[in-house]
Amino acid sequence: MKVFIANFGRENYEWTVCQARSTVATMNDVSAQPYWEAGDREGYIQLRMKGKTAAGITPTKPVASRWFNLMTIISESSGDIWIHREKDQFWWTASRVDPPVFEAKTEPVGDRRNVIVCHKPCDPWSDRNRKGNRLEWNGLHPKAREFLFTEGTLQQLSVENAEYALALIDGTDLSPWHDRSVWKAKAEKARGKRSVATIFNAKQRAAARMAMTARDTVLGANGQQVLRTMKNKELRFPNQQDRERYLIDLIELQEGVCAITGITLQYDGEHDDGELLCSLDRIDSDGHYEPGNLQVVCRFVNRWKGDGRDEAFRRLLSVVRSTASI
Repeated sequence: MKVFIANFGRENYEWTVCQARSTVATMNDVSAQPYWEAGDREGYIQLRMKGKTAAGITPTKPVASRWFNLMTIISESSGDIWIHREKDQFWWTASRVDPPVFEAKTEPVGDRRNVIVCHKPCDPWSDRNRKGNRLEWNGLHPKAREFLFTEGTLQQLSVENAEYALALIDGTDLSPWHDRSVWKAKAEKARGKRSVATIFNAKQRAAARMAMTARDTVLGANGQQVLRTMKNKELRFPNQQDRERYLIDLIELQEGVCAITGITLQYDGEHDDGELLCSLDRIDSDGHYEPGNLQVVCRFVNRWKGDGRDEAFRRLLSVVRSTASI
């Protein structure tokens, strides 16, 4: 059994439909759907990379590949737990073996794309655990709120977090998690923040830090000769504000996950693992800091990749993953 956190469409427009029909859903642009139906991943990716988002960003190959996977995951889901946050409410359901239903629709938000929506039947959505107790979002442990929410379309929980989610839904004892030092520290930190006014949210702080880091890197890498010739790096954005806005849009395009590993990114001031903080990476390490050549990754990924080629690093990471699964 897998456990997924999910939203349903831009601005979550399909949620009320899913709730009423007892389904989970995702959607493809009508022009991309035939590629998915034919199992043509490469054709799908190339088509999606020709377009731009509402923010004017061209999707990268990993992002387009993730979009291809979304409909596959939802259409084939059976017996999996799905979790959704709606304002202060916590909802959950389990997918069923029934086949998915595909329907044409014009999105009611954004640029009102024509899409094909995949609705996968599930049990009726519930905001109560299996013992009948109401599940309130604000009543959850702050550590749990951290991983039981996604800004993206879909996120599969790790084994440990999935076990917690299942215990929460079953209404069983949660102290094995709550008694851990990390969880206690998170709760204490949350209590200390209640009276603190926040001017910038964590994502904005992360974008500002990455934008300034890029600036500082460029200032020290303009082709000068020291003991060796440094790579020439240029910052091709008009100003700091434009850089920050682009990076926030980029994080949202990546749906809050690392562009290389798919691990959920953490943001400044709300993180509990510095290695998972957002880090700005140039896809082509020989290229510049400019639109189309940037991706946001976890800090440790950026360090491991270094100045290596993006494609080569991804290949080696795949080798590690395949070896670990044996």
